[in-house]
Amino acid sequence: MIGNLRQVSNDYLARGENKIPRDMLNADEQLLDAYSQAVIGVVQKISPAVVNIDVQRQVRGRSRNSQTYTQEVQGNGSGFIFTPDGYILTNSHVVSEASKIEVTLADGSNYEAQLIGDDPDTDLAVIRIHAPNLVSARFGDSDSLQVGQLAIAIGNPYGFQATVTSGVISATGRSFRSRTGRLIDNMIQTDAALNPGNSGGPLVTSHGEVIGVNTAVILSAQGLCFAVPINTAKIVIPALLRDGKVRRAYIGIAGQNVELPRKLVLYHELSVGRGILVISTEVNSPAQKAGLQAGDVIVGFNGQPIGSVDELHKYLTHEQLGMSGVAGAFRQKSRLIILRRHQKLAIDIIPEESPLQ
Repeated sequence: MIGNLRQVSNDYLARGENKIPRDMLNADEQLLDAYSQAVIGVVQKISPAVVNIDVQRQVRGRSRNSQTYTQEVQGNGSGFIFTPDGYILTNSHVVSEASKIEVTLADGSNYEAQLIGDDPDTDLAVIRIHAPNLVSARFGDSDSLQVGQLAIAIGNPYGFQATVTSGVISATGRSFRSRTGRLIDNMIQTDAALNPGNSGGPLVTSHGEVIGVNTAVILSAQGLCFAVPINTAKIVIPALLRDGKVRRAYIGIAGQNVELPRKLVLYHELSVGRGILVISTEVNSPAQKAGLQAGDVIVGFNGQPIGSVDELHKYLTHEQLGMSGVAGAFRQKSRLIILRRHQKLAIDIIPEESPLQ
Protein backbone atom coordinates (compact mmCIF):
# COMPACT_ATOMS: atom_id res chain seq x y z
CA MET A 1 0.00 0.00 0.00
CA ILE A 2 1.25 3.50 -0.82
CA GLY A 3 -0.34 6.13 1.43
CA ASN A 4 -4.10 5.64 1.14
CA LEU A 5 -3.73 3.89 -2.21
CA ARG A 6 -3.84 0.14 -2.46
CA GLN A 7 -2.23 -1.62 -5.39
CA VAL A 8 -4.31 -4.23 -7.12
CA SER A 9 -2.66 -6.67 -9.50
CA ASN A 10 -3.79 -6.71 -13.12
CA ASP A 11 -3.94 -10.47 -12.73
CA TYR A 12 -7.52 -10.02 -11.60
CA LEU A 13 -8.43 -8.65 -15.01
CA ALA A 14 -6.36 -11.29 -16.75
CA ARG A 15 -8.33 -14.01 -14.97
CA GLY A 16 -11.61 -12.41 -16.04
CA GLU A 17 -12.47 -11.22 -12.52
CA ASN A 18 -14.96 -8.33 -12.55
CA LYS A 19 -14.92 -7.67 -8.82
CA ILE A 20 -12.22 -6.73 -6.36
CA PRO A 21 -12.38 -9.01 -3.32
CA ARG A 22 -14.29 -7.35 -0.48
CA ASP A 23 -11.45 -7.89 1.98
CA MET A 24 -9.20 -5.72 -0.20
CA LEU A 25 -11.54 -2.72 0.05
CA ASN A 26 -10.93 -0.10 2.71
CA ALA A 27 -13.65 1.07 5.09
CA ASP A 28 -14.92 3.89 2.83
CA GLU A 29 -15.03 1.62 -0.18
CA GLN A 30 -16.93 -1.03 1.76
CA LEU A 31 -19.43 1.60 2.89
CA LEU A 32 -20.00 2.80 -0.67
CA ASP A 33 -20.29 -0.80 -1.84
CA ALA A 34 -22.94 -1.49 0.82
CA TYR A 35 -24.81 1.68 -0.22
CA SER A 36 -24.77 0.59 -3.87
CA GLN A 37 -25.94 -2.91 -3.01
CA ALA A 38 -28.81 -1.48 -0.93
CA VAL A 39 -30.01 0.71 -3.82
CA ILE A 40 -29.62 -2.12 -6.33
CA GLY A 41 -31.59 -4.47 -4.10
CA VAL A 42 -34.43 -1.98 -3.71
CA VAL A 43 -34.61 -1.32 -7.45
CA GLN A 44 -34.74 -5.04 -8.23
CA LYS A 45 -37.53 -5.44 -5.69
CA ILE A 46 -39.69 -2.42 -6.55
CA SER A 47 -39.11 -1.67 -10.23
CA PRO A 48 -41.46 -4.46 -11.48
CA ALA A 49 -44.29 -2.61 -9.71
CA VAL A 50 -43.42 0.80 -11.20
CA VAL A 51 -45.31 1.69 -14.38
CA ASN A 52 -45.29 4.30 -17.09
CA ILE A 53 -48.53 6.25 -17.61
CA ASP A 54 -49.38 7.92 -20.92
CA VAL A 55 -52.47 10.11 -21.05
CA GLN A 56 -54.43 11.98 -23.68
CA ARG A 57 -56.43 15.11 -22.87
CA GLN A 58 -58.87 17.17 -24.88
CA VAL A 59 -57.95 20.81 -24.33
CA ARG A 60 -60.14 23.64 -25.54
CA GLY A 61 -58.64 26.88 -26.76
CA ARG A 62 -59.59 30.07 -28.53
CA SER A 63 -58.00 31.30 -31.74
CA ARG A 64 -57.12 34.90 -32.57
CA ASN A 65 -60.44 35.35 -34.36
CA SER A 66 -62.23 34.19 -31.17
CA GLN A 67 -63.20 30.79 -32.54
CA THR A 68 -62.99 27.88 -30.12
CA TYR A 69 -61.12 24.71 -30.99
CA THR A 70 -60.26 21.40 -29.35
CA GLN A 71 -56.72 20.07 -29.30
CA GLU A 72 -55.47 16.69 -28.14
CA VAL A 73 -52.54 16.96 -25.71
CA GLN A 74 -50.26 14.12 -24.62
CA GLY A 75 -49.07 13.73 -21.04
CA ASN A 76 -46.75 11.35 -19.25
CA GLY A 77 -45.90 10.27 -15.72
CA SER A 78 -45.25 7.31 -13.46
CA GLY A 79 -47.18 5.25 -10.93
CA PHE A 80 -46.88 2.03 -9.01
CA ILE A 81 -49.04 -1.04 -8.50
CA PHE A 82 -50.13 -1.46 -4.89
CA THR A 83 -52.47 -4.46 -5.16
CA PRO A 84 -52.05 -7.71 -7.13
CA ASP A 85 -55.36 -7.09 -8.91
CA GLY A 86 -54.11 -4.03 -10.75
CA TYR A 87 -54.78 -0.92 -8.66
CA ILE A 88 -52.16 1.77 -9.31
CA LEU A 89 -51.35 4.87 -7.26
CA THR A 90 -50.14 8.01 -9.03
CA ASN A 91 -50.45 11.80 -8.96
CA SER A 92 -53.73 13.53 -9.65
CA HIS A 93 -52.03 15.98 -12.01
CA VAL A 94 -50.77 13.05 -14.10
CA VAL A 95 -54.21 11.58 -14.91
CA SER A 96 -56.84 14.22 -14.14
CA GLU A 97 -59.21 15.11 -17.00
CA ALA A 98 -57.64 12.42 -19.20
CA SER A 99 -59.74 11.09 -22.06
CA LYS A 100 -57.50 8.03 -22.37
CA ILE A 101 -54.98 6.43 -19.99
CA GLU A 102 -52.50 3.80 -21.08
CA VAL A 103 -50.14 1.96 -18.73
CA THR A 104 -46.86 0.32 -19.73
CA LEU A 105 -45.48 -2.28 -17.34
CA ALA A 106 -41.82 -2.94 -16.62
CA ASP A 107 -41.84 -5.83 -19.12
CA GLY A 108 -43.02 -3.53 -21.92
CA SER A 109 -46.63 -4.76 -22.11
CA ASN A 110 -49.37 -2.13 -22.52
CA TYR A 111 -52.84 -1.94 -20.99
CA GLU A 112 -55.62 0.60 -21.09
CA ALA A 113 -56.39 1.92 -17.61
CA GLN A 114 -59.55 3.11 -15.91
CA LEU A 115 -59.61 6.13 -13.61
CA ILE A 116 -60.99 4.92 -10.25
CA GLY A 117 -60.65 8.08 -8.19
CA ASP A 118 -58.94 11.44 -8.12
CA ASP A 119 -58.14 13.85 -5.28
CA PRO A 120 -56.51 17.10 -6.48
CA ASP A 121 -56.29 18.39 -2.89
CA THR A 122 -53.62 15.78 -2.07
CA ASP A 123 -52.43 15.28 -5.67
CA LEU A 124 -53.26 11.57 -5.49
CA ALA A 125 -55.21 9.37 -7.87
CA VAL A 126 -55.98 5.67 -8.31
CA ILE A 127 -56.24 3.97 -11.69
CA ARG A 128 -56.68 0.28 -12.53
CA ILE A 129 -55.57 -2.17 -15.18
CA HIS A 130 -56.54 -5.79 -15.75
CA ALA A 131 -53.38 -7.82 -16.27
CA PRO A 132 -52.03 -11.17 -15.03
CA ASN A 133 -49.13 -11.86 -12.66
CA LEU A 134 -48.72 -8.34 -11.36
CA VAL A 135 -46.07 -7.42 -8.78
CA SER A 136 -47.23 -4.97 -6.12
CA ALA A 137 -45.25 -2.65 -3.87
CA ARG A 138 -45.54 -2.74 -0.09
CA PHE A 139 -46.46 0.36 1.93
CA GLY A 140 -44.24 1.53 4.78
CA ASP A 141 -44.86 4.03 7.59
CA SER A 142 -44.08 7.64 6.68
CA ASP A 143 -44.62 8.80 10.27
CA SER A 144 -41.51 6.90 11.38
CA LEU A 145 -39.14 8.66 8.97
CA GLN A 146 -36.03 10.39 10.26
CA VAL A 147 -34.04 13.19 8.71
CA GLY A 148 -30.93 11.74 7.09
CA GLN A 149 -32.57 8.42 6.25
CA LEU A 150 -31.82 6.94 2.82
CA ALA A 151 -34.54 7.60 0.23
CA ILE A 152 -34.75 6.19 -3.29
CA ALA A 153 -36.99 7.73 -5.97
CA ILE A 154 -38.05 5.41 -8.77
CA GLY A 155 -40.00 6.22 -11.92
CA ASN A 156 -40.77 4.84 -15.36
CA PRO A 157 -41.09 7.94 -17.54
CA TYR A 158 -40.71 6.38 -20.99
CA GLY A 159 -41.88 2.81 -20.56
CA PHE A 160 -38.47 1.29 -21.30
CA GLN A 161 -36.98 0.81 -17.85
CA ALA A 162 -37.00 2.33 -14.38
CA THR A 163 -35.06 5.49 -13.68
CA VAL A 164 -33.55 5.75 -10.21
CA THR A 165 -32.13 8.51 -8.02
CA SER A 166 -31.11 8.29 -4.41
CA GLY A 167 -30.49 10.68 -1.56
CA VAL A 168 -31.65 11.30 1.98
CA ILE A 169 -34.74 12.60 3.72
CA SER A 170 -33.75 16.23 4.17
CA ALA A 171 -36.87 17.32 6.07
CA THR A 172 -40.27 16.07 7.19
CA GLY A 173 -43.49 17.84 8.12
CA ARG A 174 -43.31 20.29 5.24
CA SER A 175 -46.44 21.90 3.80
CA PHE A 176 -47.00 22.16 0.06
CA ARG A 177 -49.89 23.94 -1.64
CA SER A 178 -51.78 21.82 -4.14
CA ARG A 179 -53.29 23.04 -7.41
CA THR A 180 -56.62 23.61 -5.63
CA GLY A 181 -55.07 25.93 -3.06
CA ARG A 182 -55.29 23.56 -0.09
CA LEU A 183 -52.17 22.73 1.85
CA ILE A 184 -50.85 19.18 1.79
CA ASP A 185 -49.41 18.57 5.25
CA ASN A 186 -46.48 16.42 6.38
CA MET A 187 -44.84 16.45 2.97
CA ILE A 188 -41.52 14.62 2.70
CA GLN A 189 -38.60 16.68 1.44
CA THR A 190 -35.69 14.83 -0.15
CA ASP A 191 -32.63 15.62 -2.22
CA ALA A 192 -33.21 12.57 -4.44
CA ALA A 193 -33.53 14.26 -7.82
CA LEU A 194 -36.91 13.92 -9.50
CA ASN A 195 -36.34 13.23 -13.19
CA PRO A 196 -38.87 14.41 -15.80
CA GLY A 197 -41.75 11.95 -15.99
CA ASN A 198 -41.10 10.53 -12.51
CA SER A 199 -44.11 12.27 -10.94
CA GLY A 200 -46.35 9.65 -9.38
CA GLY A 201 -43.55 7.16 -8.82
CA PRO A 202 -42.70 5.78 -5.38
CA LEU A 203 -40.24 7.13 -2.82
CA VAL A 204 -38.80 4.05 -1.15
CA THR A 205 -36.74 3.15 1.92
CA SER A 206 -33.65 0.95 1.90
CA HIS A 207 -35.95 -1.92 2.96
CA GLY A 208 -38.02 -1.56 -0.21
CA GLU A 209 -41.10 -0.04 1.46
CA VAL A 210 -42.96 2.84 -0.18
CA ILE A 211 -42.99 5.91 2.07
CA GLY A 212 -44.21 8.53 -0.39
CA VAL A 213 -45.51 9.43 -3.83
CA ASN A 214 -43.15 11.76 -5.70
CA THR A 215 -45.04 14.85 -6.70
CA ALA A 216 -43.02 18.03 -7.16
CA VAL A 217 -39.60 19.54 -7.58
CA ILE A 218 -38.66 23.17 -6.86
CA LEU A 219 -35.89 23.98 -9.33
CA SER A 220 -35.26 27.43 -7.86
CA ALA A 221 -34.55 25.82 -4.48
CA GLN A 222 -31.54 23.75 -5.58
CA GLY A 223 -33.74 20.94 -6.88
CA LEU A 224 -35.58 20.09 -3.65
CA CYS A 225 -38.08 17.30 -4.24
CA PHE A 226 -41.30 16.58 -2.38
CA ALA A 227 -43.40 13.48 -1.92
CA VAL A 228 -46.91 13.00 -0.54
CA PRO A 229 -46.49 10.78 2.56
CA ILE A 230 -47.81 7.26 2.15
CA ASN A 231 -49.77 7.56 5.39
CA THR A 232 -51.80 10.29 3.71
CA ALA A 233 -52.37 7.93 0.78
CA LYS A 234 -53.58 5.25 3.20
CA ILE A 235 -56.38 7.61 4.22
CA VAL A 236 -57.19 8.83 0.71
CA ILE A 237 -57.15 5.47 -1.13
CA PRO A 238 -60.23 3.93 0.61
CA ALA A 239 -62.27 7.05 -0.19
CA LEU A 240 -61.18 6.98 -3.84
CA LEU A 241 -62.03 3.28 -4.14
CA ARG A 242 -65.43 3.81 -2.52
CA ASP A 243 -66.59 7.17 -3.89
CA GLY A 244 -64.11 8.11 -6.61
CA LYS A 245 -63.26 11.23 -4.63
CA VAL A 246 -62.58 12.46 -1.10
CA ARG A 247 -65.63 14.06 0.45
CA ARG A 248 -64.76 17.29 2.25
CA ALA A 249 -66.91 19.79 4.06
CA TYR A 250 -67.22 23.49 3.42
CA ILE A 251 -69.04 26.41 5.05
CA GLY A 252 -69.17 28.83 2.10
CA ILE A 253 -67.23 31.95 2.99
CA ALA A 254 -64.70 34.16 1.30
CA GLY A 255 -62.18 35.09 3.95
CA GLN A 256 -58.68 36.30 4.64
CA ASN A 257 -56.22 35.85 7.48
CA VAL A 258 -55.96 38.82 9.84
CA GLU A 259 -53.91 39.78 12.88
CA LEU A 260 -56.01 40.70 15.91
CA PRO A 261 -55.31 43.71 18.14
CA ARG A 262 -53.43 42.67 21.27
CA LYS A 263 -56.03 44.33 23.47
CA LEU A 264 -58.81 42.22 21.88
CA VAL A 265 -56.82 39.01 22.29
CA LEU A 266 -56.25 39.64 26.00
CA TYR A 267 -59.83 40.81 26.63
CA HIS A 268 -61.38 37.65 25.14
CA GLU A 269 -58.58 35.38 26.44
CA LEU A 270 -57.79 34.02 22.98
CA SER A 271 -54.95 31.51 22.63
CA VAL A 272 -53.90 32.84 19.19
CA GLY A 273 -53.59 36.37 17.92
CA ARG A 274 -55.01 35.69 14.47
CA GLY A 275 -58.33 34.83 12.87
CA ILE A 276 -60.26 34.62 9.59
CA LEU A 277 -62.02 37.81 8.50
CA VAL A 278 -65.26 36.96 6.68
CA ILE A 279 -65.36 39.01 3.47
CA SER A 280 -68.62 37.53 2.17
CA THR A 281 -70.85 34.46 2.40
CA GLU A 282 -72.18 32.40 -0.51
CA VAL A 283 -75.93 32.32 -1.16
CA ASN A 284 -77.66 29.38 0.59
CA SER A 285 -74.33 28.26 2.04
CA PRO A 286 -73.95 26.84 5.56
CA ALA A 287 -72.36 30.13 6.61
CA GLN A 288 -75.32 32.19 5.41
CA LYS A 289 -77.82 29.79 7.00
CA ALA A 290 -75.93 30.02 10.30
CA GLY A 291 -76.05 33.82 10.24
CA LEU A 292 -72.39 34.63 9.60
CA GLN A 293 -71.93 38.19 8.41
CA ALA A 294 -69.27 40.08 6.50
CA GLY A 295 -66.88 41.58 9.04
CA ASP A 296 -67.09 38.65 11.48
CA VAL A 297 -63.76 37.12 12.51
CA ILE A 298 -63.63 33.36 13.02
CA VAL A 299 -61.31 32.43 15.91
CA GLY A 300 -62.49 28.92 16.86
CA PHE A 301 -64.04 25.75 15.46
CA ASN A 302 -65.37 22.93 17.65
CA GLY A 303 -63.27 23.98 20.62
CA GLN A 304 -60.07 24.41 18.59
CA PRO A 305 -58.44 27.82 18.02
CA ILE A 306 -58.43 28.89 14.37
CA GLY A 307 -55.86 31.36 13.12
CA SER A 308 -55.92 30.90 9.35
CA VAL A 309 -57.94 29.57 6.41
CA ASP A 310 -55.53 26.63 6.14
CA GLU A 311 -56.23 25.64 9.75
CA LEU A 312 -59.98 25.75 9.10
CA HIS A 313 -59.50 23.49 6.07
CA LYS A 314 -57.85 20.88 8.30
CA TYR A 315 -61.05 20.55 10.34
CA LEU A 316 -63.49 20.60 7.41
CA THR A 317 -63.17 16.90 6.66
CA HIS A 318 -65.67 14.18 5.72
CA GLU A 319 -66.27 13.62 9.43
CA GLN A 320 -68.13 16.95 9.54
CA LEU A 321 -70.60 15.60 7.00
CA GLY A 322 -72.03 13.05 9.42
CA MET A 323 -73.42 9.79 8.07
CA SER A 324 -73.92 11.06 4.54
CA GLY A 325 -73.41 14.12 2.40
CA VAL A 326 -76.91 13.99 0.87
CA ALA A 327 -79.79 16.23 1.86
CA GLY A 328 -82.05 14.94 4.60
CA ALA A 329 -79.44 12.61 6.12
CA PHE A 330 -77.95 13.03 9.55
CA ARG A 331 -75.62 16.03 9.58
CA GLN A 332 -72.87 16.88 12.03
CA LYS A 333 -73.45 20.16 13.84
CA SER A 334 -70.33 22.21 14.53
CA ARG A 335 -69.68 25.33 16.53
CA LEU A 336 -67.88 28.45 15.38
CA ILE A 337 -66.44 31.03 17.77
CA ILE A 338 -66.46 34.46 16.17
CA LEU A 339 -65.73 38.07 17.04
CA ARG A 340 -68.48 40.43 15.90
CA ARG A 341 -67.45 43.98 16.51
CA HIS A 342 -66.17 43.63 20.10
CA GLN A 343 -68.31 40.67 21.16
CA LYS A 344 -67.33 37.02 21.24
CA LEU A 345 -70.18 34.81 20.03
CA ALA A 346 -70.78 31.10 19.53
CA ILE A 347 -72.66 30.12 16.36
CA ASP A 348 -73.85 26.63 15.44
CA ILE A 349 -73.22 25.67 11.83
CA ILE A 350 -73.85 22.51 9.78
CA PRO A 351 -71.08 22.09 7.16
CA GLU A 352 -72.07 20.63 3.80
CA GLU A 353 -70.17 18.72 1.15
CA SER A 354 -68.01 20.96 -0.98
CA PRO A 355 -69.68 21.64 -4.36
CA LEU A 356 -66.22 21.92 -5.98
CA GLN A 357 -65.62 18.15 -5.78
